[in-house]
Amino acid sequence: MIDFDTALALVLNEARPLPSESVALDAAADRVLATDLRARGDAPRAAVSAMDGYAVRDADLATLPARLPIATVAFAGRADVPVLLPGTCARVFTGGPVPPGADRIVVQEIVGRDGDAALFEVSPGPGNHIRAAGSDFRSGDTLLPAGTVLGFRAMVAAAAADVANLSVVRRPRVIILGTGDELAEPGQALETPGSIPESVSFGVAGLARQCGAEVIARRRLTDTPETLEAAAGLALSEADLVVVTGGASVGEKDYARSMFAPLGLELIFSKVAIKPGKPVWFGRVGSVLILGLPGNPTSAMVTARLFLAPLIAGLTGRDPAALLNWRNLTLTTPLKPCGDRETFERGRLVGDGVAGLDVQDSATQKALAIADVLIRRRPGAPGLGPGDVAAVLDF
Repeated sequence: MIDFDTALALVLNEARPLPSESVALDAAADRVLATDLRARGDAPRAAVSAMDGYAVRDADLATLPARLPIATVAFAGRADVPVLLPGTCARVFTGGPVPPGADRIVVQEIVGRDGDAALFEVSPGPGNHIRAAGSDFRSGDTLLPAGTVLGFRAMVAAAAADVANLSVVRRPRVIILGTGDELAEPGQALETPGSIPESVSFGVAGLARQCGAEVIARRRLTDTPETLEAAAGLALSEADLVVVTGGASVGEKDYARSMFAPLGLELIFSKVAIKPGKPVWFGRVGSVLILGLPGNPTSAMVTARLFLAPLIAGLTGRDPAALLNWRNLTLTTPLKPCGDRETFERGRLVGDGVAGLDVQDSATQKALAIADVLIRRRPGAPGLGPGDVAAVLDF
């Protein structure tokens, strides 16, 4: 067995961004830019008004009050606004083009009307309320650098660049293979003697999607070598990452690794000295990565959170370190001394502190729903009491 930090380093070494692809802007949200995004033009393209009001020449307001005929009206989107002649003004709305020759926009709240003329009785103040051409950005400016995650704010800038398609890191295609003769599809287990609902793949798929993967299949397999080898071959032809659940221990029907052996499995690690999750393993066949998770639900989800989440993040172009943000919290309940394996206890947030769950069994499923964090315990660590500090990771 290897220790957790060594295993994690081996996973992160493989967590490199996949090649890029071009996608429509409308499909780019939450993806990661593969190249710098540069503006196709200036923004704004011409000087525009920042307010609803009246465009004027300063010379025409040198003496107040002033009465100026309204020569034209400029709404947003108008492209042919004429030059503003001396002694006139223009009615301009927010985003509308500022007529050439105008020095400022006077906000409508301090302007009166007399038919087709505007009445200016008070000083407009220091601001000119004009957004100059190119004041937001210029053609060729980098609006978003490569590596940017296209969240909702970044999507506004991407659209403002006036591009229809974006070059983004391809999402990893993930296939989840659930092994075990005892597994049945949820909704069918009670009608099938000796079976239990297959639950792990649903959690793994949810986590993979949350981290940016494209889950293209979940397949439940019986513990038959021929069936498993055929499924392994098919998965390798379709996916960038195959996740196998179950069959990772040393029982007579634990075939998770052997199903890939005839296909050229290169094992990166086979066991990790952690609890829960010791049987977790990692390998590759050619360019396809394979992560083997234990079959027990809690063990599977703990190891998925520790290894699968940062692996997928890296493959999508994100920083895996963002999913490994351990922080110290104060315990509200005691923790027993840790054994000889690094242990990740499940806990829940209580105010500004953390409490360990009463149930720490690796097969439990109910407790998963209330666990907020993993509490990291080093091998041989002494017991801790309320008020002591422990390292936790969002779960």
